[in-house]
Amino acid sequence: MIYANYAGEIIDLPDLDMAGRSGTIIVRPQLSELIPLPKGSDLFVLPERYPVGIDAGSGLHVPIMRDPYKPGVPVSAVGAFVAPAHTAFYTAAYQKAKKEVPPLPLFSYTAIGWHEGSFWVAAFRSDPDPRQDADFFMPGTIMANTLRQLKKSPRNRLIQHLGKCCLTYRCPAARNYFLGRWEAPVPTSPSCNADCVGCISLQTSGCCPASQERINFVPSAEEITEMAAPHLLTAPGPIISFGQGCEGEPLLQAGVIEQAIRSIRKRTPRGTINLNTNASLPDRIERLAYAGLDSIRVSLNSARKDKYTLYYRPKGYALDEVKESIRIMKQQKKFVSLNYFIMPGFTDDGDEISAFFGLIDELRPDLIQLRNLNMDPDWYLETVHHTPSGEPIGILNWLTRLKKNFPFLRYGYFNPYLGKE
Repeated sequence: MIYANYAGEIIDLPDLDMAGRSGTIIVRPQLSELIPLPKGSDLFVLPERYPVGIDAGSGLHVPIMRDPYKPGVPVSAVGAFVAPAHTAFYTAAYQKAKKEVPPLPLFSYTAIGWHEGSFWVAAFRSDPDPRQDADFFMPGTIMANTLRQLKKSPRNRLIQHLGKCCLTYRCPAARNYFLGRWEAPVPTSPSCNADCVGCISLQTSGCCPASQERINFVPSAEEITEMAAPHLLTAPGPIISFGQGCEGEPLLQAGVIEQAIRSIRKRTPRGTINLNTNASLPDRIERLAYAGLDSIRVSLNSARKDKYTLYYRPKGYALDEVKESIRIMKQQKKFVSLNYFIMPGFTDDGDEISAFFGLIDELRPDLIQLRNLNMDPDWYLETVHHTPSGEPIGILNWLTRLKKNFPFLRYGYFNPYLGKE
């Protein structure tokens, strides 16, 4: 196991094995469930949370409250924010220093330990696509390309906004836009019709700051076309995606998006036009499908209506409207991905498995995107009033069962390029 000392230095403790969490259960990950820490990952100290390890002899979990090497000095647990295209098997194991502690910031916290001279995490590579791998981002090239494009398009507010996403927040999608490749983001909506507890662009709860600033204007169809059409015309594997972490719900701006799609398609049939959405407004989904939208990615924390509502806190819609939007896209022969937020101990709980498998059987989506939920695990489980139906089966077993039951499904992490030229 590893821990952080008072100075924030990360230290391994050979006397105890690494532990992970599945919901509220402390587990000892198997070596087959571990991979070397992917390049581009970050390590976080988890304040007011004691690290927990596993005693190899007894198998019991052991909290460490004081530094073994500096008696009396407090320590903290450590979690990993794994690089894109990786999904967690277990979250970081810890024990709260007291009953009430502030929620952790809006990131995911994967279990991490030390093995044979390096860090290992309880995760797996969920998409082979290298589009956001750290090795593909060259800081000097990104800076030069971004500044050149910003200077070239001083009046285009959307391009200027993406410049901040790229240079300030290091958004991988914005970086790829300025590098002229793969998937480019197209944020459009400063407002939303949900109040997600774990929203990363606007926090009403006061728990913690949002991890990025939300766009504060609606770009025009002309600004969108000026930004997006050249990307689709020239980029390898080109995708443009409405609906980003730096905005609200793009369906609220369906009118301008519809105009932009038609304008873009007049310039080129090439590439994939995608919409990341809460799928709350089926009539607008239908309009966009007719305009030329190729695919949607529907965000989903749960297939159970009560758990969905507790997390999304929707305004004027419910899970039934989400399902209807998926049906419409499938009727139009369009591609549907489910951006299914993975939370070990909840995703692989028996009740959630039954509901999710039922939803897939009913709606027949094309792809499941295995995204880690960026939220304090305790806060999330409290938010959705999680009561385990039994011991979770484990994310690996969940995925194995999912593949066996639905062989038509594709799996990944990113929106796919659909090969439209």
